[in-house]
Amino acid sequence: MPSRSDVPQGTLDLMVLKTLEALGPLHGYGIARRIEQVSEAALRLNQGTIYPALTRLEQRGWIASKWGVSDHNRRARFYALTRAGRRQLEAQTRDWQRVAAIVARFVETG
Repeated sequence: MPSRSDVPQGTLDLMVLKTLEALGPLHGYGIARRIEQVSEAALRLNQGTIYPALTRLEQRGWIASKWGVSDHNRRARFYALTRAGRRQLEAQTRDWQRVAAIVARFVETG
């Protein structure tokens, strides 16, 4: 059984993009907490996990960032989905649904 901190390979990008689609611009800490919340604390993301992912997504042009002020009046970098990111989210969602359906067939046929 994976530990609470393990994120399944290749799914973090999808979770980050989906979070930004659902909530709009958000800072890294907020993205990490939202992923934990939706996973019902099954996933724990630390700075060493979330920030490299955000950097990678920004380098690919799927998200953009700008500096702002958090709810706690701290300077924070806020990330938002780009047009290319929306297209990528659609493609990754289709791919994930296809793979999940294939795996479900194996699980169901036992």
